[in-house]
Amino acid sequence: MDIRILPSNIANMIAAGEVVQRPASVVKELMENAVDAGADTVSVTVQDAGRTLIQVTDNGCGMSPDEAVLCFERHATSKIASVEDLSAIRTFGFRGEALASIAAVAEVTLKTRREEDELGCEAVFADSRQVSVREISAPKGACFSVRNLFYNVPARRKFIKSDNVEMKHIVTEFLRIALTRPDLNLTLVSNGREVYVLKKAKSLKFRIQDLLGSPVVNSVVDISTETSVVRISGYVGRPDAARKNQGNQYFFVNGRYFRSPYLHKAVMNAYSNLLAEGASPAYFIYLEADPHTMDVNISPTKTEVKFEEDNVIFQTLYACIKEALGKSSFGDAIDFDREGAPEIPVLSRKYRESHPVTDLGVDFNPGYNPFDHDGFPSETSPYSNTLGYREQEDFPQAVPVQADPVQNVQPRPQDGDVSGHTRSSFAVDRRDDYGKLFEDRTLPSTQAMVLKGKYILTPVKSGVMIVNIKRARERILYEANMKSLARNGKVTQATLFPVQVRIGVADMYLFSEYRDMLEMLGFDIEPAGNDSVTVNGLPQGFSTGKEDVEKMLPELIMALSDDSMSAADSMLSSLAGRLAWLGAVNSVPVRSQIEAQRLIDDLFACENTEFTDSGHRIVSVLTEEEIARIFG
Repeated sequence: MDIRILPSNIANMIAAGEVVQRPASVVKELMENAVDAGADTVSVTVQDAGRTLIQVTDNGCGMSPDEAVLCFERHATSKIASVEDLSAIRTFGFRGEALASIAAVAEVTLKTRREEDELGCEAVFADSRQVSVREISAPKGACFSVRNLFYNVPARRKFIKSDNVEMKHIVTEFLRIALTRPDLNLTLVSNGREVYVLKKAKSLKFRIQDLLGSPVVNSVVDISTETSVVRISGYVGRPDAARKNQGNQYFFVNGRYFRSPYLHKAVMNAYSNLLAEGASPAYFIYLEADPHTMDVNISPTKTEVKFEEDNVIFQTLYACIKEALGKSSFGDAIDFDREGAPEIPVLSRKYRESHPVTDLGVDFNPGYNPFDHDGFPSETSPYSNTLGYREQEDFPQAVPVQADPVQNVQPRPQDGDVSGHTRSSFAVDRRDDYGKLFEDRTLPSTQAMVLKGKYILTPVKSGVMIVNIKRARERILYEANMKSLARNGKVTQATLFPVQVRIGVADMYLFSEYRDMLEMLGFDIEPAGNDSVTVNGLPQGFSTGKEDVEKMLPELIMALSDDSMSAADSMLSSLAGRLAWLGAVNSVPVRSQIEAQRLIDDLFACENTEFTDSGHRIVSVLTEEEIARIFG
């Protein structure tokens, strides 16, 4: 076995595989360096979603010519000087791997100048090697230009996805920085178009509004608590505003974004019995803890954090959110606001004694039977002239009611007929065209029964067939989607009025990526500004009500966000299956036998009637023998 030391350029490429996964990784690292440099203005410019150019400019402290060259060496950092510093990290970057890794897989140009220097410096690196260094005139701060990402690693460049998908990831990283620093001026420009232009905000809440819009801010409540272990602040979404997609969920600790399934569980536990099934709330939770009690050096991307007393933080976060939701009174409450209500005087006992209530008295005939004389007053009745009805000859001739020949039901004795004999029943003779309003409706041929809107029960030769309605619709829509994708045979049902929904800048790139495919499936969705879409129509079977459309859009985003499929044919099949499930969930409920019969007919017209695309059973038959065994 021959052991050797790797050359520095190869070692940097290996490190780049962990740090620089896609263009968004470069944006993240360079923006974090700009914030650590003390900048209050940071501008990000990308071309072709970062393939051609990623440029990050700041007005921070800048670097000297020597530092401009040294910063590209591996493990070069200004944040760590001793072992003790590792347990007191409050900055973003500290390992010194970012710039070395980026320079290993791209062409990097750095222009920088310190405030006390008259001239700046330009350093050019490529393939982990210094290309040139020269003095230039430059503004205070630093400007990193990263060109031709992965130009020397074709295998890595091949796995970069489309521009829309990569821009979605870039926007996500931009948001994570922006949500922690409302005191910064931040700009994001893509291919010459301004995506975000953020001025300094008064508070985090104003920054959230600038980034995500007023609807998000108006649907959150404040949380705040402080213990000896952690200080928690931020905002959590109202239960009634929760959606099925997991968007707008952020954890930050000491200004650093991190992921934590463990703390996410604490949030969900606090919402116990307050959310609809499958729904998830938005939250922006900021933790402040002693750096000595946590480790941020777990993963190369620094998106995981380990806390010494994570159980205490879990319980504190749970109690904090639970208290905030309780104070907001999301349950039923009694309204004690009496403003505008009429004043009802309280009468004293003396008032009642001096103003006795007079008994008006009521005259009635205890022997009166309203069913005597066919319900009409007799000639001798004192009430005979009170109704003012017309003479008998003015009424149409009454004819006896015929018994139903099918059911052979005889008229029952009328109430009040003490003799026990059957009275003759009468009905007013109808006009010839009167019955046209009540024509007999023919029932469907099946004897199907809808059970709680979830199942269809219908007799078959061997017993009773049970059909899962949602899964049946999923199979029907899946095959319809595949046919639409194969021959562009879309069927679109228009909404009553166009529905505009704000979905955010990142998800706008997602819609742009799949817009043609969605159109082939029957979706009529158009861009409406920088972060909104207008829904004009949906595939057949979807509910087109305004509220249903607004609830469906986040679920559609969640379905489109799954980019695990890379092959085109696999992606089409996967997308057709996910949208079929989405259509089944958001379809119009089955309420009648006619609708149930139509669904069964459509199901048995499919190529596969037994299972959904994901392998779940649709139809089950309960045989006569199994029914007999139930009753022993």
